Amino acid sequence: MEWIDWFILVSTLTFIVAYGVYKTRGKQTSEQYLKGGDARWWTVGLSVMATQASAITFLSTPGQAYTDGMEFVQFYFGLPIAVVIICVTFIPIYHKLKVYTAYEFLEKRFDLKTRSLASILFLIQRGLAAGITIYAPAIILSAVLDWELKYLNIIIGLLVIIYTVSGGTKAVNVTQKQQMIIIMAGMVTAFVLIVTQLPDNVSFDNALSMAGDADKMQVLDFDFSLDDRYNVWSALFGASFLMLSYFGTDQSQVQRYLSGKSVSQMRIGLLFNGLLKVPMQFFILLVGVMVFVFYQFNSTPLNFNPAAETAVMESSYAEEYQELQASHQKILKEKQEAQRAYAEVMDQPGANQSPLVLQLSRLRAEEENNREAARQLINQADPDIETNDKDFVFIHFILHHLPKGLIGLLLAVILSAAMSSTASELNALSSTTTVDIYKRFSQEEKSDEHYVRMSRWFTLGWGLLAIGFASIVSLFDNLIQLVNIIGSLFYGTILGIFLVAFYFKKVKGQAIFVAALISEAVVIACYTVDQLANGIEILPFLWLNPLGALLTVGLALILGGVNQPQKLDLPV
Repeated sequence: MEWIDWFILVSTLTFIVAYGVYKTRGKQTSEQYLKGGDARWWTVGLSVMATQASAITFLSTPGQAYTDGMEFVQFYFGLPIAVVIICVTFIPIYHKLKVYTAYEFLEKRFDLKTRSLASILFLIQRGLAAGITIYAPAIILSAVLDWELKYLNIIIGLLVIIYTVSGGTKAVNVTQKQQMIIIMAGMVTAFVLIVTQLPDNVSFDNALSMAGDADKMQVLDFDFSLDDRYNVWSALFGASFLMLSYFGTDQSQVQRYLSGKSVSQMRIGLLFNGLLKVPMQFFILLVGVMVFVFYQFNSTPLNFNPAAETAVMESSYAEEYQELQASHQKILKEKQEAQRAYAEVMDQPGANQSPLVLQLSRLRAEEENNREAARQLINQADPDIETNDKDFVFIHFILHHLPKGLIGLLLAVILSAAMSSTASELNALSSTTTVDIYKRFSQEEKSDEHYVRMSRWFTLGWGLLAIGFASIVSLFDNLIQLVNIIGSLFYGTILGIFLVAFYFKKVKGQAIFVAALISEAVVIACYTVDQLANGIEILPFLWLNPLGALLTVGLALILGGVNQPQKLDLPV
C-alpha cells in the first residue's frame, strides 16, 4: 500500500468515529440512548441495510461467487416476504407497546421466564456473530500489514466501541448513512475497474457469457434437494424463516426501526431495505463473478491465503508445493491462451466454439484438482492454518490489481461495513442486557442516568467479549455461511415463540417455554449430528430455521398450559 491508500483509509475511519461522537455529544436520556429518537424512513432503511451488510458481505460474498457462482442470491429471496409480514404484524405491536426491545413484548404476552429465555438466546447468538464481524476485516489488514490477527481484532473492536459507547443508538444511526455511501461508492468503483481491465475484445456481454460457460451465472435452481444449500425452495421456506426471525425478532435489527418517528416511517424504512437488498446482493455477487472472469486472463496464486502459502513453503513439504505451483502456472498459461482464443471467436458468426469451451472446462477442472492437492499439502504442513481461501479472493484482487488510492478506498469500504454492523450488534446486546436482564431483575428502581451509565458499561463489556471471540474463531467453510449458521441455530426457536405470541392467543406461558427448550435442544442435536456425519450434510442449516419455528409452534399447541394468558390489546 502507498501513502495515499493509508491516507484515504485512516481519514475515512477517523471521520466516521469522530462524526459519531460529535453528533451524539451531550447528555442523553435512556430512551434517547437506547432507542435513538425520531428517525426518518431513509435513516431507518439505510441503518437496517448497513446493519446486515457487514464486512463479511463485501469480503466473503465475492469469494462465494468466484467459487460457486450466482446461486447464493437465492438466499435473499425470502427477504421481501419476511419484510411484508413484519410490517403488517410486528411493527404495529412494537410501536403500540412502546417497547425498548422486542423481548419486552413476550413478558406482557406470556411471562418473565419466556422473555428471559428469548433474550438469552439472542445474546448468545448475536454475541458470537459480533466476534465474527470483527474478525472478518482483521483478515484483510492481516494480509496487508502482516500483523498478528489478535492485535488487529483489538484495534478494530476498540475503534467501534469508542463511538458506540459514546452515543448509543443515535451514534449507530447517524454514522451508518455515511458508511453506506462509502460502501456503495467503493463497490461500484471496483466493478467498473474490473470490467475496464478485461482485454479489449472482451465486452461486458462476452464476460457474462464466459462466466455462464463456467456455470457461474445460474441464479435459479428449482430442483428440490436437501443436499443443496441454495435453491429456490430453501430460499422461499428456509431463508424466509431466517429473515423473518432476523428482521422481526433480532434486537440488532428491531432496534434500528424502533428508532423510527412513526409506524409509517418504520414500515417505509423496512420496505426500502426489502426492495433494495436483493439487487444489492446480486450486484455484489456479480462483482465476484467479474473477478472470476478477470482471473481467466490473469495469474492467480495456488492458494489465495498468503499465510497458508508461507506456512507450507517453510515446511518439509515446500518442494512438493513448488511442483504444484509449477503445474499450476502451466495450466494457467494454457487456460489464458484458450480463453483469449475463445474471446476472439465469440463475436464471429458461425464460429465453432465447442472445442474451446470443452478445453476450458477441462483446464478449470485440472486447476481445481491442483488447488485441492495444494490444500492437502498445506493441511499436512500446518493443520491450524486455514486452507479454504474463498474469503481471500477479493482481497487479492484489491491488493494486486487496483490503482493507488483505490486500494485504500476499498479497504475503507470493508472496514466501514464491519464498523456499522458491529456497532449495531454491540448496541443491541447492550440494550437487551440493560432492559431485559439488568433492569428487569433489579431489586430497586434506579435513576435514568444510572441506566444510561450501565448501558455504556454493557456495551464495553460485550465489545471486549466480541474481541475475545474474534481472536479464536476460524474461517470455517465461509464467513458469510458461518454467520448464517450461528443464526440458524437459534433464530427458528426465537421466531416460533413470537409466532405463537402473535397468532395463537390461547397458548400459555408454561407451554411455550417448555416447547422452546425442547425445540432448541432438537435443533442443536440435528446440527451436531450433521457435524459428526463426516461431511455428509443431512439437514442444511437453512432448514434449521423452519424446523425450530414449526417445532416450537407445534409443541406449544400440543403441550397447552396451566395458566390463563394475560389479556393484551393487540392492534389488528
